[in-house]
Amino acid sequence: MLTSSAISDTLAPSAIAATRAAATPARSGSKNFTHWVTDPVAATVPQVRARVRAALEGWRVSPDEADVLLLAVSELVANVVRHAGAGRMRVGVASGGGWLRLEVADQGAALPRLPAPSAVVDPDSESGRGLLLVQLLAADLGGDLALTVDEFGKAVRVRIPASRIPPPGTCAETS
Repeated sequence: MLTSSAISDTLAPSAIAATRAAATPARSGSKNFTHWVTDPVAATVPQVRARVRAALEGWRVSPDEADVLLLAVSELVANVVRHAGAGRMRVGVASGGGWLRLEVADQGAALPRLPAPSAVVDPDSESGRGLLLVQLLAADLGGDLALTVDEFGKAVRVRIPASRIPPPGTCAETS
């Protein structure tokens, strides 16, 4: 089953409700995907985060995994708002093949500097820690952070292994 929702600039509650409806619980081996295209303005950060949260809740993603992806989407969308300037922003979240994936893409020319795994951040700096935090949290769950560039722009992807919460009213078997 491939669930897809493409909601453009309408950031109304009805759009979030549409996302909840499209983000149905995943069956074993199924895939889920939803994405949004919008302008990179500050107001989109909490609105996109709410949409991602709705999708993850619909897919019954564990709270630890959801927390990492919600922090990641906040950081990545805020970076696009701050650094990308003009153009459109695309945010996608997917579940399938044992992985959860979040991707934030923009048309800006500036490339983010992904931190080296052993990066040391200047303790007096007021910025520059966001991607490092996202990378460390993803790595802690067995995932990664990556940058891709093509003729349309760039995308930062966060990928973490997926585990599901059992549906309500079911209990896990014990040995």
